[in-house]
Amino acid sequence: MALDAIAATTWIPARSENRITSMVQGRPDWVISRQRAWGVPIALFVDRATGQYLNDPAVNARIVEAFRENGADAWYADGHQALLGPDYDLADYEVVKDILDVWFDSGCTHVFTVEARYGEGTRANLYLEGSDQHRGWFQSSLLESCGTRGRAPYDAVLTHGFALDGQGRKMSKSLGNVVDPLKIIGESGADILRMWVASTDYFDDVKIGKEVLATASDSYRKLRNTFRYMLGALEGFDDSERVAVSDMPELERYVLHRLRMIDTELRQAAEAYEFNRYTRLLTDFANEDLSAFFFDIRKDSLYCDAPSDIKRRSYRTVLDVLFHALVRYAAPVLCFTAEEVWQSRFPSDDSSVHYLEWPTLPAIEVDRPFWSKWEKLRALRKTVSETIEPLRREKVVGSSLQADVTIMLPAGTTLDDLLIYGPGHANANLAEVFIVSNATILEAVEGTQTAIDVSEREISVQPTTNKKCGRCWRHLPEVTVDGDLCDRCEKVVAHA
Repeated sequence: MALDAIAATTWIPARSENRITSMVQGRPDWVISRQRAWGVPIALFVDRATGQYLNDPAVNARIVEAFRENGADAWYADGHQALLGPDYDLADYEVVKDILDVWFDSGCTHVFTVEARYGEGTRANLYLEGSDQHRGWFQSSLLESCGTRGRAPYDAVLTHGFALDGQGRKMSKSLGNVVDPLKIIGESGADILRMWVASTDYFDDVKIGKEVLATASDSYRKLRNTFRYMLGALEGFDDSERVAVSDMPELERYVLHRLRMIDTELRQAAEAYEFNRYTRLLTDFANEDLSAFFFDIRKDSLYCDAPSDIKRRSYRTVLDVLFHALVRYAAPVLCFTAEEVWQSRFPSDDSSVHYLEWPTLPAIEVDRPFWSKWEKLRALRKTVSETIEPLRREKVVGSSLQADVTIMLPAGTTLDDLLIYGPGHANANLAEVFIVSNATILEAVEGTQTAIDVSEREISVQPTTNKKCGRCWRHLPEVTVDGDLCDRCEKVVAHA
């Protein structure tokens, strides 16, 4: 029965099923007693003549009451005749002195926790403990429940490794290498510790030390800064500003589709208890897709476009969707930070991020050519940035906004493949995506490479001759004197 119950249980990681199966198959003894001088007693009387256990409800009730009043030590007191009552003579009975297996108590906990709270027959969704519990708590719970319930007390069992010091040594007081969680919390905050735990491959032993925690702190700060940016960028946002997905520029629709992809992967990681993958997906999306890409491109629109501009409104609409999704994604790991972020935007005594459920994302249809184009654009943008960087180090240009870029498209790619359409299918400027003064795209000729592999020889960068707008800092042909306003900024300022 126990082996069948093991097979019907989900074991995480899967290899732990083999471990407990072999232990149950090769278990040397199948008793609940131990012959020890201490422990929880097996409160039974044995008839000396027949060898049978005394099973009298009245006697059992007196034993239960004695234990309730004085604890298990009541069995070791001189009161056994009182427990037997007037119907039995103590001289006819042997008092069992053996104790319960030391794991038997913990093996019964499902009765007094899960079933006591949620009803008899209810199983725990998950048992979680270290790998040593395959011989201990996991197994004792399994055997006790199989004996009394005919099945395991849990649907799934998750096994984790143990924390080692920074050099991979087991922590011990004698070595003086114990890392105190309370000290870490006092110095860095609880969420740094939680970030580290969630970022580890905890199925095996993990190292913890200053260097390891520094990496977790860096990831935490980047994620926190993403929330800080969104809180600032969403100041004053309400539903009157919201834009329908169908009316958004391509960049916003691409990011929403990317969010839906991440949402699916996060769900899969959570369901598989792969918290390190979950945390990595969340931080990589915040850093690479948002901060280094989406936010970087759209900061110009956020700061410089008119509040009524559909591009700016679309951006803020997507930021709102991202905020509601990311704060929920982060809440199970960064529980204090997520609550702080939520309360900063929605201050209310009866509101908490931990009352929320998984986000519902807006529906969006994206075909493969659309997706492929934006993936090419991202790869091309990365290559353009890498090409500009040496010129920045050499002080040829101060920033990418001072660069004019000419790009030869790869073979098999036409200009139509990289056109970006916004509302009304008006062409947007690729210079905005690359964050340069001007981007010139030339049709490909045979023999050039693919977009992802485009080399520096096919991208030429020159300092722009355009003057700098004093408001948006873009170098544009309509600005004749540094510090004057471009056409867009003049309109925005005039209607401010």
